[in-house]
Amino acid sequence: MSNILSLRNAAKSYQQAGEDLQVLKDSSFDIKAGEIVALVGPSGSGKSTLLHIAGLLDTPTSGQVLMNDRDISQCNDTQRTQIRRHMMGFVYQFHYLQPEFSALENIVIPQMIAGSNKKNAEKRARDLLSSMGLEHRLDHRPARLSGGEQQRVAIARALANDPKLLIADEPTGNLDPQTSDSVFALLLDRVRNQNIGAFIATHNMELAKRMDRVLTIKDGVVSEM
Repeated sequence: MSNILSLRNAAKSYQQAGEDLQVLKDSSFDIKAGEIVALVGPSGSGKSTLLHIAGLLDTPTSGQVLMNDRDISQCNDTQRTQIRRHMMGFVYQFHYLQPEFSALENIVIPQMIAGSNKKNAEKRARDLLSSMGLEHRLDHRPARLSGGEQQRVAIARALANDPKLLIADEPTGNLDPQTSDSVFALLLDRVRNQNIGAFIATHNMELAKRMDRVLTIKDGVVSEM
């Protein structure tokens, strides 16, 4: 399998009170197409910084970020937006659905922004939501959905543009244990079904063990368990 994402000696530092604060230190790893990789580490260890760099939401101070062996770490803002829109999907701890739109519309709109026509976007949205057991919730706005249903819609939205890489930050962190387990199982199933590479931060070691590999980060240093 080819590498969908690679970091090569990536580091990130910030200026704080006139001094360099190094948040990520000389990190290198690969995520292959179809591989699901967990990221675990204590609060303040650099997990969010690493996810932001991997997802092109931030740039490394030094080192490289490669996607399909192409160095994308120094792309301009327009290029980075296009890569995120067409190559990546994002799931966060909070669903961030648009409250004024239905579940269906929340999946349709990102596809139309990416260039899909409305008819195809609606079919894709219906198929995704149905695959997640939400065919009876298509017209419901987020406020009328349970927490687990909201997060399933958020996962469907992340998959709508057929990404090659999924970035997820504590995707079930706001859910109760039973709902968390079922939503996470659905996420893994969908990702494996579409042969997507996935990089998923979690504090839950039981969930981490269900993935293909586990990376740990502590004091900005990434290593493999």
